[in-house]
Amino acid sequence: MTLLITGAAGFIGFHTARALMARGERIVGVDNLNSYYDRRLKETRLDLLKADERFTFIGADIGEDGFAETLKDKGIDRIIHLAAQAGVRYSIEAPRAYTASNLAGQTEILELARAIGAKHTVYASSSSVYGRNAEVPFSEEHRTDHPVSFYGATKKSCEVMSESYASLYALPLTGLRFFTVYGPYGRPDMAYMIFARKIMAGESIDVFGEGEMARDFTFIDDCVAGIIGALDNAPTGDVPHEVYNLGNDSPETLGDFIATLERHLGKQAKRNLMPMQPGDVRRTWANIDKARAKLGYDPKTSLGEGLASFVDWYKEYTAN
Repeated sequence: MTLLITGAAGFIGFHTARALMARGERIVGVDNLNSYYDRRLKETRLDLLKADERFTFIGADIGEDGFAETLKDKGIDRIIHLAAQAGVRYSIEAPRAYTASNLAGQTEILELARAIGAKHTVYASSSSVYGRNAEVPFSEEHRTDHPVSFYGATKKSCEVMSESYASLYALPLTGLRFFTVYGPYGRPDMAYMIFARKIMAGESIDVFGEGEMARDFTFIDDCVAGIIGALDNAPTGDVPHEVYNLGNDSPETLGDFIATLERHLGKQAKRNLMPMQPGDVRRTWANIDKARAKLGYDPKTSLGEGLASFVDWYKEYTAN
């Protein structure tokens, strides 16, 4: 049987597809290769995936009506749904992009799962669902009904939609709340990618929250291990729907993150200390007890190790 990965040319989708093919899975990868950021990086990831005969690519937009119909006869038995319009700040500028991709896209994936009787569907949520929650570390038991960004609101909506499908149709569904995932082949709009580019170019960087914002940075390999752990542990019961945090349980201030990045780049940053931006939160911190207990999730990569790996890739990628 075959596993569907949406957003396969994206950062997390690319790494997840490679890891699953390494253990012998056949993958149908879907991506619309939109222009939210430079397509060349998406195409680089995609070329690497296409080099494996176990990978089949379909260029399609998951948010279009009838998308589910195009995949009903592909022999798919499990789904990892990672395609979405990402970015907190962009959701303030272009909310309709999030309605089309995140909400309509989630509906199409749920309809596909129902049509094929998927054994399990794992989908991407986000730490942004915690919104104004001030209690740390963030637990899956905490309230998530006070968003500070439209992006976070769409991700919370995806969780609620999935709960309804699990209840109505007994579909096994698992949502994963990702906490600031970073690493090689990362998204160019992410802060660490912007910092690396500007530091290497000798340009100044804007450091929001005066550098005191804290994030629970999660290295991509640890994130992928959590995704696969979730895939292999489908929920059961009358309403087979679970939600898990996938973080590192070790928040770092933005200032310390930049200092570590500077050390590995071998170059100092010129920092412009800036106030908080709309949609941002002061701190994220994942309680990962549930994922440890039920998924065997055990993040092992320190920030120093993760950024060293990222910098090695970044220097090679930008040199070509």
